[in-house]
Amino acid sequence: MLRQVAEGVPFDQARDHAVADLAAVDRRLAHELAAGVLRHRHELDARLEPLVHRGWSSVGAGLRDILRLGVYQLSLLDRIPPHAAVSTTVDLAREVEGETGARFANAILRGVGGRTAAPAAFLDPARALAEQYSHPVWIVGRWLARFGPEATAELLRWNNTRPQLAIQPARQSLELLQQHCYGQGVAARRAAHDAGLLVDGRPTDLPGFLQGDFVVQDPAQALVARFVDPPPGALVYDACAAPGGKTIALGRRAGRVVAGEVRRDRIARLQENLARAGSGNEFVIQATATAPPLRPIDVVLLDVPCLGTGTLARHPDARWRIGPDGLSRLVAAQAGLLEGAATVVRPGGWLVYATCSLEPEENEEQVDQFLDRHPEFRRDPGLTVPSALLTAAGDLQLLPHRDGLDGAFASRLRQTR
Repeated sequence: MLRQVAEGVPFDQARDHAVADLAAVDRRLAHELAAGVLRHRHELDARLEPLVHRGWSSVGAGLRDILRLGVYQLSLLDRIPPHAAVSTTVDLAREVEGETGARFANAILRGVGGRTAAPAAFLDPARALAEQYSHPVWIVGRWLARFGPEATAELLRWNNTRPQLAIQPARQSLELLQQHCYGQGVAARRAAHDAGLLVDGRPTDLPGFLQGDFVVQDPAQALVARFVDPPPGALVYDACAAPGGKTIALGRRAGRVVAGEVRRDRIARLQENLARAGSGNEFVIQATATAPPLRPIDVVLLDVPCLGTGTLARHPDARWRIGPDGLSRLVAAQAGLLEGAATVVRPGGWLVYATCSLEPEENEEQVDQFLDRHPEFRRDPGLTVPSALLTAAGDLQLLPHRDGLDGAFASRLRQTR
């Protein structure tokens, strides 16, 4: 699984392939081990580097991952006995690197102590926090400048936790879905702001999955869909729709939702989810957000590709894939998507711009620049989410360390001419 991630396969895809034939308890452990290694990679490497006299970089990539797995179990996973962690790690090293690799792994793990100490005080604050919580220094530096040290540390801790599975009702109320879960012996507690239910287990094992009673969607994205708030009977264009959670939520409120996607694989996933849990008011088309084939539209939802810094807890490999160069490219692409989507909004209708990012360049600054270019649009926040989640300008902004949810942003812009 870790090797596939290193080769560029998204963590969720690599995990699903690796654990497909495992029993449920083994699937959960495999997920916990792989996700934990990805979340704590810097911390684990800081433990291992002093123990490898010939240099950590001299160790092959496969053996490095095996040693990280061993140290993670010894240092950060209390429920696995040390002898079992060492034994399974040595066996895995033997399988991959032969007897030489097994002896090397055994010698290294004997030198590992307990939980890592905090980084030395002489390190600069960004580097110290980056090493302590295993994040890239560049992103920690940005958050320190914006949020301060205490809030940044809370955000980093959030990113190193495993989020609980969240589901949203598709064919019934949240209350009825919760009662149905309880009736089937599934503990389901409400997420903050009633933005879904938090449950344990795999979605396909939960009661009501095949019947389309719910969709998997984190509470932050459910609040974005609530923030859109299309009027009854409205024609909605969900411009970047896959996997379809917001499309399904909007289909329960609007008259018709046209879901647009470009890639065939994402269209297939979108159609599968709509067939299972949709209301019948949703229609799928292959289209780009920069040149929508429909006009005029009452409401356009533009949930753009972004750096995804609000969802690092949910995607433990993502922190190692992103960088400042990617941010500048995404900001330019987002501006182009906004320009295209704006052309199809009818007078009096609105455009909702959304991301799962914490970065102001992708969020409020992107919206401010769009409004400077388009005086015919203005912010129109609505009243469908708690005011505590709105910025002074009226945008929806969710911060993990403040709200206990994935990070997200949305701005509702009304076309006034």
